[in-house]
Amino acid sequence: MYNTIMDNHVKKQIKILLLQEDMLLKELASELSKKTDKNYTPDSLSHKIARNSITYSEMVCIADILGYEIKFIKKQ
Repeated sequence: MYNTIMDNHVKKQIKILLLQEDMLLKELASELSKKTDKNYTPDSLSHKIARNSITYSEMVCIADILGYEIKFIKKQ
């Protein structure tokens, strides 16, 4: 159950950030390919996110492309 919630959260969060930054998944895939020297297509990136096989380093890179950073904040 927890993994399903987290999977959906990551997927939704990426969609929200793409909308906020007025960027298409196609553009994100292209920028990610340039930044990592790996081949990302919109389909492969979408499937990777849906399968929850996206790595932390890929998420950090995606956040950077979109102008964000990932922070860990200790719970209160």
